[in-house]
Amino acid sequence: QVQLVESGGGLVQTGGSLRLSCLASGRTVSMYAMAWFRQAPGKEREFVVGISANSGRTHYADSVKGRFTISRDNAKNTMDLQLSSLKPEDTAVYYCAVRIGVATMRADDYGVWGQGTQVIVSS
Repeated sequence: QVQLVESGGGLVQTGGSLRLSCLASGRTVSMYAMAWFRQAPGKEREFVVGISANSGRTHYADSVKGRFTISRDNAKNTMDLQLSSLKPEDTAVYYCAVRIGVATMRADDYGVWGQGTQVIVSS
């Protein structure tokens, strides 16, 4: 069974940057699609970005396109998310998730989740 642990969240000013990391353990995730979701207070969990197993294909939500960059290192069993030009509306708990198959935008498609890391962007 795969376990996921996110790290790297924190408090940052508008326009600032953060780098989130997701470390997988239990088994290699090289054949899994991986994704980042986020959930703001009082809102549903929303898709941020997904990446295919071989890192050849990524898909970003329109709200973060051009500001966030996903990457993965299958040798290290990690996935990172570089957040730049942060806005107050990016404030949320960020979760990483994995699934067998292609990366999708639906949270229900993912069976393994981390505990989340909080990102707060002050105005």
